[in-house]
Amino acid sequence: MIPKVFREVIDLGDGRTISLETGKLAKQAHGSVVVQMGKAMLLCTVVSNYKQSDVDFLPLTVDYREKFAAAGRYPGGFFKREARPSDGEVLTMRLVDRVLRPLFPKDYHAETQVMIQLMSHDENVMPDALAGLAASTVIQLSDIPFETPISEARVARVNGEFVINPNRAQLAESDIDMMIGASADSVMMVEGEMDEISEEEMADAIKFAHEAIKVQCAAQVRLAEAFGKKETREYDPEREDEELAQKIHDAAYQKCYEIAKKGTSKKERGLAFSEVKEEIIASFTEEEIEEFGDLVGKYFNKAQKNAVRELTLAEGLRLDGRKTTDIRPIWCEVDYLPSTHGSSIFTRGETQALATVTLGTSREANQIDMPSYEGEETFYLHYNFPPFCTGEARPLRGTSRREVGHGNLASIKRNDY
Repeated sequence: MIPKVFREVIDLGDGRTISLETGKLAKQAHGSVVVQMGKAMLLCTVVSNYKQSDVDFLPLTVDYREKFAAAGRYPGGFFKREARPSDGEVLTMRLVDRVLRPLFPKDYHAETQVMIQLMSHDENVMPDALAGLAASTVIQLSDIPFETPISEARVARVNGEFVINPNRAQLAESDIDMMIGASADSVMMVEGEMDEISEEEMADAIKFAHEAIKVQCAAQVRLAEAFGKKETREYDPEREDEELAQKIHDAAYQKCYEIAKKGTSKKERGLAFSEVKEEIIASFTEEEIEEFGDLVGKYFNKAQKNAVRELTLAEGLRLDGRKTTDIRPIWCEVDYLPSTHGSSIFTRGETQALATVTLGTSREANQIDMPSYEGEETFYLHYNFPPFCTGEARPLRGTSRREVGHGNLASIKRNDY
């Protein structure tokens, strides 16, 4: 049976268009869409379990992959099957996750996967700029609870004119490269780089991107209505007990406030807060703990957070004793490691970084081999955050998305993947 396809077209105002299509592919997913711009096509799907997970957060996974077949290529090297995501793919995942996550209900804890893959590549289209639009659209086509449509757009300035979703050639000539994430009403995320522009120019770039995003959000609404907007699914909300919350607040708030006001070290504070929590837990019977155990910890953390926040707002004091106008004490040291090309220690308060620099030849350049980009990277900042940094013992599972993202943000120079 030939499927019924629903399609919506977004006009970028310069002869280019973006189309949203649903009804043809991935019909068993809770939502699916094909986003096309030029010859570039992305398939995005979303699936969310109907059963809530036993965790106190949203287990959301955003996955973005660029298939080499999309560009009619094989992966480089000896291994001819795509494996772990590249840094460029990880950075795109983080961009999308950052805008989506706050718009799910706070008490929605079902395992949710948004999967985006580049199926067809166009050398004149940068697909990462379409990923946020694709992700929001599939959620609009599903019954998953979500506050409002969003989209993301890249904005550049070429020869004094702003351009939405530029190609690589235009981006190379631009003095602005920003990715904006927003709903129709509010700008939610800005990330990028620019060549010494003014604050006013930056604001103008954000406004320009936001106008394009408004059009993309409206297109999602029209597509969902044409497809047949599903009723938002019902789910079991978090269990609440106002009487228990007030009881724990009364028992914990003032004690946490006094601990926070002492301005002790992180370790001392942590132990003191733990002692208060244990006292509160000990005040309940075994039967009460068995019934309300998960809520006790939740309400204690809420009372602790409120106490720390009120201390900062009412008295202008931070947890380490600083006023809101003071910075942490800083000390630095260079040439700490004798065998590296360069090394330094940077310490601010209880945060410490040990950095090294290695100089190489052109043979050490990192070969970027992606379906959407081939080239060299001659400067890279590798950021690592092992568990001992926070006094924890956790499994080591390779470089995390957070480490890739923070290393990218800290780079003083980076290639555009």
